[in-house]
Amino acid sequence: MKGTLYMLPTTLGDVDLRVVLPDYNLEIINRLTHFIVEDVRTARRFLKKVNSKIDIDALTFLILNEQTQEKELPALLQPLKEGHDVGVLSEAGCPAVADPGADIVRLAQLEGIRVVPLVGPSSLLMALMASGFNGQNFAFVGYLPIAFDKRVKALKILEKRAITENQTQIFIETPYRNIKLMEEMVEHLQPATHLCVAVDISIPTESILTKSVAAWRKALPDIQKKPTVFLINK
Repeated sequence: MKGTLYMLPTTLGDVDLRVVLPDYNLEIINRLTHFIVEDVRTARRFLKKVNSKIDIDALTFLILNEQTQEKELPALLQPLKEGHDVGVLSEAGCPAVADPGADIVRLAQLEGIRVVPLVGPSSLLMALMASGFNGQNFAFVGYLPIAFDKRVKALKILEKRAITENQTQIFIETPYRNIKLMEEMVEHLQPATHLCVAVDISIPTESILTKSVAAWRKALPDIQKKPTVFLINK
């Protein structure tokens, strides 16, 4: 009998686990011995936080990150085929959402392996919930282009969708480029367009503010090197 692939959300920052994860998640994690992870050190720290008495050395960690090649994916499913339940852990938040975990889930589905997503924090959905923007028509577009001309063009396209379709546009940036992106948005987006900036979601320093671009121009937020989700709508 094949094992079950559990999608295990992790915290988005330094916060009490009980604030963001149900007890059921912790029960599942405590009985698993096999994990597919992006980074072993991060995974070990998280599991120790879940259970300080856990025998880390008795666990099996398999790596799935941006460097994992497609031909390596079948080997990650071998413990499941042998009957072991396996947990997928991302670096932060929900696995398989904006991270490589989707690749192993796709293959597991093709192999007839049961996939169970557990409840936990998603910075994208939590930002949308608190933005005041349309939650029935939205799109997550990931990272914008790095090149200036292409990024401004992408912003204009997203703004047009937001205005004409009332579709909330959600995107992220590498934290050390947050301020640069913010400066470009307030310069090139229309003054009446609304921009939500969601920072440090679910941790004590959380800030989620929605203002018009015109209002943001008066004072930019302190978001440099902080995990941030950006949303725009009409």
